Amino acid sequence: MHLIYDQPLFRPPSEGDNLIIQTTLGCSFNQCSFCAMYRSKQYIERPLADVLADIHQAAADWPDAKRVFLADGDALALPTEHLLTILHELAATFPRLTRVSCYATPGNLQRKSTEELVLLREHKLTLLYFGIESGSDLILKKITKGTTQRRMAEVLHKAHASGMKVSATVILGLGGTQHSDEHIVGTIALLNSAPVTYLSTLQLYLDDSIVEEFQRKFGEPFEMPDDQAILKEQERLISGLNPPQPMIFRSNHASNALALAGNLPRDTEKLLLQLREAMEGHRPLRPYFMRGL
Repeated sequence: MHLIYDQPLFRPPSEGDNLIIQTTLGCSFNQCSFCAMYRSKQYIERPLADVLADIHQAAADWPDAKRVFLADGDALALPTEHLLTILHELAATFPRLTRVSCYATPGNLQRKSTEELVLLREHKLTLLYFGIESGSDLILKKITKGTTQRRMAEVLHKAHASGMKVSATVILGLGGTQHSDEHIVGTIALLNSAPVTYLSTLQLYLDDSIVEEFQRKFGEPFEMPDDQAILKEQERLISGLNPPQPMIFRSNHASNALALAGNLPRDTEKLLLQLREAMEGHRPLRPYFMRGL
């Protein structure tokens, strides 16, 4: 008997081949105007007994699982003792387990102490997926992210101090055509001040169900950038990055017009060359029908 998930179920692209255990349903914040992921769900913490039962059931199908992703959007919101019980059970049930990961919101990271994060990391919760989206306070307010550049820098430093790896995402085009400068300048400032292990860029896509809300919260007419403008933002972002530690960079998410991969700052010039080739029409872009979230 296979696990039955409460749908919709979301996970990072890199977790596609890994075991997923739902520890919470939905997202406790659920106000980001660009995100439609959990709008159909009411946030709850699943009973611990149900989560442990899922772990045992999953082991019957996949006893050799090495990596586990804790869904939905708010696993780190769980009390630390609750999380530790889950991590203990995973380690006892899956002898080949090497890594546990989950999404992390700025608020959830802020509420965990460095000591708690260290304890969780010691029990194999070693990777956090963190949505930066933008480093600009103006854009963060317009998209109802519920945080600031300063707070994100603080919690990213806390995660780093605990030994956690962070996979961060930035959404190109989030400032529209009118606030592209603020979006990219603020994002560069954040990433040059706070360490992340992985950085991925996505290209803005708005689900039909949230377009009206996004535009209303944006507070002024929003004009979606075209592919050339997005590539220009990517060029400005990469050329401006001088991170405090090397980072693995990807733009291979299905939303992107151009897939890129490299290490920063080592591969900065190589990535910029690929971008300029694309902007000049010498490198093909992903067709629209192949893009999406």
